[in-house]
Amino acid sequence: GSAMRVIFGIFPLLAIAVIIYNLMGFAFAGHDGQTMAQSLAAPLWTVPMVAADSHWAISSGDLLVIVSLAFFFIEILKSTSTGTASIANHGVSMLVFIVALVEFLLFRAFATSTFFLLTALALMGTIAGFVITTVAARKDIEFAH
Repeated sequence: GSAMRVIFGIFPLLAIAVIIYNLMGFAFAGHDGQTMAQSLAAPLWTVPMVAADSHWAISSGDLLVIVSLAFFFIEILKSTSTGTASIANHGVSMLVFIVALVEFLLFRAFATSTFFLLTALALMGTIAGFVITTVAARKDIEFAH
């Protein structure tokens, strides 16, 4: 019901992608002598393309970035609301970005292009959320007058 709606409103979806990477980074990094970057680049499956003898190899890193882009889109849609849950969401989004940035800078398994893209998405989601909520609130105030 409404409690679930409040939790959905406050919880930034990009945190899910960061959590998934954390699970991969701390649980599977160095498994079988591979680095995290090698694990992320290993193809999960290939898709045959129209061009002769060409295949598109999709890796777990690619898949995580694609899922994160979908989460980012939903976060942008969520930021158009001007309630208190939206403000709390921006605060938690900032916390997710700070945690991701610290992990990127300090932990070897997080020094990958995939995690950098997740961190950049977390930053853009935070900034976009603040900007879109501010513009939406300004429009609400103008409409009220």
